[in-house]
Amino acid sequence: MYVLGDELVFPPPEHASPEGLIAIGGDVSPQRLLLAYAQGIFPWPSGELPLLWFSPDPRFTLVPDDLHISRSLRKSVRASRLEIRADSAFDAVIRQCARTPRAGQDGTWITDELIDGYLELHRLGYAHSVEAWDGGELVGGLYGVSLGSAFFGESMFAKQPDASKICFTTLVAQLARWDFSLIDCQIYTEHLARFGALEQPRADFLIQLRGALRDPTRQGSWMLDIAPTEALEHFHAIP
Repeated sequence: MYVLGDELVFPPPEHASPEGLIAIGGDVSPQRLLLAYAQGIFPWPSGELPLLWFSPDPRFTLVPDDLHISRSLRKSVRASRLEIRADSAFDAVIRQCARTPRAGQDGTWITDELIDGYLELHRLGYAHSVEAWDGGELVGGLYGVSLGSAFFGESMFAKQPDASKICFTTLVAQLARWDFSLIDCQIYTEHLARFGALEQPRADFLIQLRGALRDPTRQGSWMLDIAPTEALEHFHAIP
């Protein structure tokens, strides 16, 4: 297993274990995080172990134009009074994601160290949040990292039914409008599979990623120019 030191380097993703583990140790400086994402690698801490880095095979991804929105979610979007914003509360979103209990998990993988790393990435214009607001209350959101025409989703939370789903569909519609080619969902979840995300061989994902990285990065603070109800017109309806 590759042990990271001070040098900013990762082994090739093809060297990962069958579970996807590619390296241990290192830090979460913005430079290391950006290098990792550009190589299809992401951090995933586990308990008291040194920091773990993964590049799983297969990889779970979504092409923005291929998003599926269920009829029930479409009804929820049309009835919702939530205001959806971008990059207005990144700190609050990532900390709420860290506090949100997950099924089958005793704690959170979003450590204080990771929070600091992503906050710095946000300050530099590479990490972004999308938030759902009910009046002045933050009731849902998600965050991730953007490089080229790829968006790497990290985590989401909801305090109201469908709040994070409405954030997600609005973000995907915005990414489609901006000609993003790839959303990295990392590993399979039934939740994102319902939206049309699919598993693909890591080799194919890396080819797709290299293509996305040839596009310019939309760096800086994001503003949404699409409303949740507009997003519905762009995507497939499913039962």
